Amino acid sequence: MEIKGKVHEVSPTAQVTESLKKRELIVEYIENPQYPEYLKFEAIQDRCSLLDNLRVGDDIEVFFNLKGRPWTDKTGKKTYFNSLQLWKVNVLSGANNNTAPEYAPQVDISSAPDEDDLPF
Repeated sequence: MEIKGKVHEVSPTAQVTESLKKRELIVEYIENPQYPEYLKFEAIQDRCSLLDNLRVGDDIEVFFNLKGRPWTDKTGKKTYFNSLQLWKVNVLSGANNNTAPEYAPQVDISSAPDEDDLPF
């Protein structure tokens, strides 16, 4: 599954257990401009690094899996949990992104030797 939205918040990486690290991404999702939604995605293990270059305000596309599981408490009451586990993020446009393309510096080739022995 995927959605497009705007980065609202990026959490630091948290070491949940000795073998599990997790990071959260909050995305402002505007299907109806009057009522924006704030969706929490989680990145686990090596996917935490996918959030390193995201900045608040970036327009992004998030690819994720919808996960759900039951949990029964000590009294026998069953509760269900859902999570949105991201696996890919594309930055569509940055919040502070300069849209002008970066070009390689110009090189003066007028002083280069005049050779016609091109390799092709």
